[in-house]
Amino acid sequence: MQKSVVGLLLLSVLASCTSMTTITSTDPQAKIYVDGEFRGTGSATHEDKKIVGSTTNVTMKKDGCRPQNFSFSRSEEFSPGACAGGMFTLVPFLWVMSYKPSRTYEFQCEKM
Repeated sequence: MQKSVVGLLLLSVLASCTSMTTITSTDPQAKIYVDGEFRGTGSATHEDKKIVGSTTNVTMKKDGCRPQNFSFSRSEEFSPGACAGGMFTLVPFLWVMSYKPSRTYEFQCEKM
C-alpha cells in the first residue's frame, strides 16, 4: 500500500513538471522553429520540462521573407500540481509556473 502511494505521488510530481503550449502563426505558410528545431508550418505544439523563468525562442520563416523572432517564458500560469508536489519536497517548486495553453504570433512578411 505504501509503495503504491509513493509511486502515485512520484508520478504526479513528474507529470506536473511538463508544460505544453500550441504556437500558431497568422500566416499558415510560415515555418515554425522552436529553439532552432523545425516544429511545423502554420501551427506547432511545444512541450518541455524547463524550470520557472526559462525562455523558449520561436523563429518563423517563409521563403522570400525575413525571419521573425519571438520568445516566451515559463512564468505565465500557476501550476497547482507542481505546487502540491512541492509540499512534500522542494524540487517541484522549480516547475510551479507553466505556459499558456496557446499563443498566436503575427507573421508579417517583410521582403528580403
